[in-house]
Amino acid sequence: MKTALQVSRLKGLQLTLSSGQFRLLLCAVLALFYNGPLWQLISAQPASSEIAAWLFMAAFFSFMVAVLQFFLTLVGFRQVLKPLAIFILLSASAVSYFMHSYGILVDRSMVQNLFETDTAEAGELLNAGLMLHLLLSGVLPVLLVMCIRIRYRPVFAELRGRAAVLFLCLMVIGANGVLFYKDYSSLFRNNRQIRNLAVPSNYLYYGIRYLMGAYDPVSVPLQRLGEDARQVADPIEDGKRKLLVLVVGETARAMNFGLNGYGRDTNPQLNALPVLSFGETASCGTSTAESLPCMFSLNGRDGYDKAAESHRENLLDVLQHAGVTVLWRDNNSGCKGVCDRVDSQETAVFELPEFCVAEECYDEGMLSALDEYLKSTTGDAVIVLHQKGSHGPAYYLRYPQQFETFTPVCRSTQLQSCSQSEILNAYDNSILYTDYFLSRVIGFLKSEQQGYDTAMLYMSDHGESLGEGNIYLHGMPYMFAPKEQTHVPFMAWLSDGMQLRTGLDSSCLGAKREQALSHDNLAHSVLGLMGVTTSVYQPGLDIFDDCRQPLPTGSVQQTQPAIIQFENPRQGQGPA
Repeated sequence: MKTALQVSRLKGLQLTLSSGQFRLLLCAVLALFYNGPLWQLISAQPASSEIAAWLFMAAFFSFMVAVLQFFLTLVGFRQVLKPLAIFILLSASAVSYFMHSYGILVDRSMVQNLFETDTAEAGELLNAGLMLHLLLSGVLPVLLVMCIRIRYRPVFAELRGRAAVLFLCLMVIGANGVLFYKDYSSLFRNNRQIRNLAVPSNYLYYGIRYLMGAYDPVSVPLQRLGEDARQVADPIEDGKRKLLVLVVGETARAMNFGLNGYGRDTNPQLNALPVLSFGETASCGTSTAESLPCMFSLNGRDGYDKAAESHRENLLDVLQHAGVTVLWRDNNSGCKGVCDRVDSQETAVFELPEFCVAEECYDEGMLSALDEYLKSTTGDAVIVLHQKGSHGPAYYLRYPQQFETFTPVCRSTQLQSCSQSEILNAYDNSILYTDYFLSRVIGFLKSEQQGYDTAMLYMSDHGESLGEGNIYLHGMPYMFAPKEQTHVPFMAWLSDGMQLRTGLDSSCLGAKREQALSHDNLAHSVLGLMGVTTSVYQPGLDIFDDCRQPLPTGSVQQTQPAIIQFENPRQGQGPA
């Protein structure tokens, strides 16, 4: 046992701080060392002189410390102060790393992505850079906190001291508002993202609200839509069933597709096929959790609310109401509630050894045994294939080795350690594999043409930042998101039979290549192509609606309009 003298000596070596001093030190450290992106923004604000700029930065520092101190004084009582400090330091260290390394902002959507991601996606974000950062700015400060001895006064004296600290914090906040009103007004008016940059208030606010259920679906009955849906006869009937494969892309940005004029031939397979690419399509969100439900909503982005959509039927439900068979196959992190009421299959159902390496299964596996599935169905069918696509940061894992055409590639999830050309090469290889996968989908549809009139639609959920403006990955708040995250590819392929049956005019569809489209068009275009009429269908959002020729009803042998031959702008060209 330690003697009283030894204990006394050990205590003498400890740093002893009052509870107020400890809170002040913690707040100052958090404000100064865990907010790199925020200080970059503050330092970039225009000022009348260098002295004025430094004065405002000092004032903003005092403002941040006062705000943090105010709330920490309210909740940081004796039993929880040290554990709370340890949690905040570790979590702030991790959040600041991702904000600084990938240029992300923390908002509701980003926090939802954090809680709803799967272990495979989360594992790809773990790297040596993160571990080193956590050690230096998380573990070491925590060890210092554990060595500090906090001195507390008697209860009433402690409460009086806290009341004085709260009053002083309000004074500092008020003085900032009075003395620097114009500076703060300009800062917050021109930089609305500032609240998403402030660590730790950003992730604590959204995280606490998420855990308290503020973003949970409202417990109300499911709102049914399109129960009046039915399929109507096409201008021409040929006795075949309709089959549409809808490919939901992942993290694909339109500007990296050769069909859209990209300088590299990332679409050699599709370039040789009659595929129509709509080059000006905007996403509904910048993350899968936000975009996927919105893509299948009948309300469009302006009327979209994630909480409301979670208890409202979507496109797939309406198709089922009309008697269309619906299957969802997922090679990603789930359908985010979209496929809850239809037949769905996860990767484990259709994975084959030839399409998997370690824990990575390539998208091509989703085509396995689809012909057998169709034999068990009756009527028209819509099959949704949800890709792994180009999901980052491990782009180099998204494609088989034989598709590594563009080299050298970034083989790290620590993207800032790679050159932008290496990142771009790995990403473009993933697009090259998507091109091959889509050609395989079309090949499958061609093989089913004896019994079906077939079509494929492809649309990505969101885009991706690859280091432009020092921003990586996706998930930025939509109002601040760069075009790289919101400009997505949208393509259509229709078999000869589907074109004849629906009477689509080629020149009319071709004119839509440069038309401004969005995720809003997807659901209504699918309903139109499948011949589904319902009160929730909006023909103005159906890209095919105004391109249908007025044809007489009859058999395909009696009336045969010209087959559409879509011409790709780069058809026949090699790499640029």
